[in-house]
Amino acid sequence: QVQLVESGGGLVQAGDSLRLSCAASGRTFSSYDMGWFRQDPGKEREFVVGISSSGDSTYYADSVKGRFTISRDNAKNMLYLQMGSLKPEDTAVYYCVARPAGLGYQPDEYDYWGQGTQVTVSL
Repeated sequence: QVQLVESGGGLVQAGDSLRLSCAASGRTFSSYDMGWFRQDPGKEREFVVGISSSGDSTYYADSVKGRFTISRDNAKNMLYLQMGSLKPEDTAVYYCVARPAGLGYQPDEYDYWGQGTQVTVSL
């Protein structure tokens, strides 16, 4: 069982940077593959980025590649998303997710979800 709590969202201007954090509970954090999804009202949840349990493998949605960076600190049970060159279309609620094994692109492939943190990017 893993519990996830996101933080770091807020209101920023286009071109700004923001770092999201996800604190995970549980002794087996280092065995979980993790990721971030986002959802704008009226739209489906969208995969943003994933990272393997060891942190050695990452993969990004094309829409954020080169602008966002995912990382994790298994010693601290923390997951991070560094977002740069933010655009208004990045506005969404961002969710931290986890699954016991294997990276996935679809929401239903992840067993654990945080409550989400709002990111709003203005022009």
